[in-house]
Amino acid sequence: MKKQVTALLSTLVLSTIAFAGTASAHVVVYPQEATQGSYEKFTVRVPNEKDIPTTKVKIEIPKDVEVSRFEPMEGWKYDIQKDSSGLITSVTWTATGEGLSSTEFGEFNMQGKVGDNAKKIVWKAYQTYKDASTVAWEGPADAETPASITTVVKGNGTEEDSHTSATNQTTTGNEVTNNNSSSTLPTTLSIIALVLGVISLLLSLRRNKKS
Repeated sequence: MKKQVTALLSTLVLSTIAFAGTASAHVVVYPQEATQGSYEKFTVRVPNEKDIPTTKVKIEIPKDVEVSRFEPMEGWKYDIQKDSSGLITSVTWTATGEGLSSTEFGEFNMQGKVGDNAKKIVWKAYQTYKDASTVAWEGPADAETPASITTVVKGNGTEEDSHTSATNQTTTGNEVTNNNSSSTLPTTLSIIALVLGVISLLLSLRRNKKS
């Protein structure tokens, strides 16, 4: 009995960890909080989720932000689409080489101004693989393929709000660590709860055996 329960525990924990890795690996745009009227550097983080390379990434630019510049990325080219008024409505990065392999992720940077009355920025992303399959990251927060959301807070009307600070210009190691910690916290708690539940089951079986 003890060996069977131990095997069950191992299987459940490994399955949960595997699921966590898949669930947390999605296209995210940083920062995930910005100020109304501010100029921001937005970083699109794209992890590869398949055994074949990611060769194209498209981001739709919502009306709540006015993107104007893009940072060149080695091994990739980009094309922008504009509306009749000249505003950029989407950008598509296409790999000029092999793209992102199964163990890689890429970060694509762009700069823009957050709308003065914006409340949140919903980033719809489309990730295309070498076999021409596309994952549409455009669903709600609880969907399997959610769109990334940047929450927008009100500014205090100072000049500082109108310009991107040095900390927003560069994605620091601390920011990456904090963002990863936040996204994996619910999964970690789920794993802990699962382990505690199985331990409780073991103790219950042991009591029943003694009685």
